[in-house]
Amino acid sequence: MKFFDEILIYIKSGNGGNGCTSFRREKFIPKGGPDGGDGGNGGNVWIKSDFNINTLVKYNFKKVLKAENGHNGKKKKCSGKKGKDIYINVPLGTKIIDIKKKKILADITKKKQIFLILKGGQKGLGNYRFKSSTNRSPIKHTKGKKGKKLKVKLQLTILAEVGTLGLPNSGKSTLVRKISNSKTKIGMYPFTTIHPHLGAFVINNKKYFTIADLPGIIKGASSGIGLGIQFLKHLERCKILLHIVDFSLKKNSNIIKNINIIKKEIRKYNKKILNKPIWLVLNKIDKINYKKKIKEINFKKKIKEKLFFISAKYKKGTNKLCKNIIKFLKKIK
Repeated sequence: MKFFDEILIYIKSGNGGNGCTSFRREKFIPKGGPDGGDGGNGGNVWIKSDFNINTLVKYNFKKVLKAENGHNGKKKKCSGKKGKDIYINVPLGTKIIDIKKKKILADITKKKQIFLILKGGQKGLGNYRFKSSTNRSPIKHTKGKKGKKLKVKLQLTILAEVGTLGLPNSGKSTLVRKISNSKTKIGMYPFTTIHPHLGAFVINNKKYFTIADLPGIIKGASSGIGLGIQFLKHLERCKILLHIVDFSLKKNSNIIKNINIIKKEIRKYNKKILNKPIWLVLNKIDKINYKKKIKEINFKKKIKEKLFFISAKYKKGTNKLCKNIIKFLKKIK
């Protein structure tokens, strides 16, 4: 299934039903009086969280969503039926943004969360409502109010405690697959991962944290090169970021250069992301004498981030990494 994390939709609440003008006409009751009933209220539009979906693809095919109009009133003081409400089910992590006002109307982050986004039009009143001591036979009734229209953007940002970032083929997907239940694709070519994947780190059926695998970033991503930075918004909710780096490169200068490329592209996108805790995870140590390389580069002088040395492929060092993640997340709760 194709991944959709931003969709524009048009929503409309239902119109209120019109009131009715009617007079009671029955045998032996020549002056029955007014009996026109009220209309029904228009249907509301609700936003509702759905834990069982993780994409907005459904609304790519149905972009106009309308609640039902209220029914008109009838004689014998019968009220019209209320219009049916509609519920727009969205994944956890979805923001509802008013396009015209550029305002966030709701942020859906909890299970069973529900939000009234458009109220239906008010019902019209029947003529029996206008009967008075001075007006025994009113013909007046009111029309129902029109429903409201709105153009909104549904913007999904994955809810994960841990996010990954790095260049293509640095081993992000391999790490996420090895430590979680994610089925993200792995390959020896750039951009194997073309949209975000979510996995959970579980021990004995207990979930300790969720981790997001995002597509690789390359130099110039902020200008739209490669897959661009369209998926970096999924890092905004993460509590900790793992910067995965290929540590097996022959030139030590290229390792430092690659680290700085990611920092630069993220800074161009949203420098606030760099204020999050970022751990540097140096991967593919199975291919080299990594202890010798550590001394050669002298990371303590060049790198401020917390360092981990792993081989995601063979799960070397990954247990230590995961234990530190769990410990960190417990501290900040």
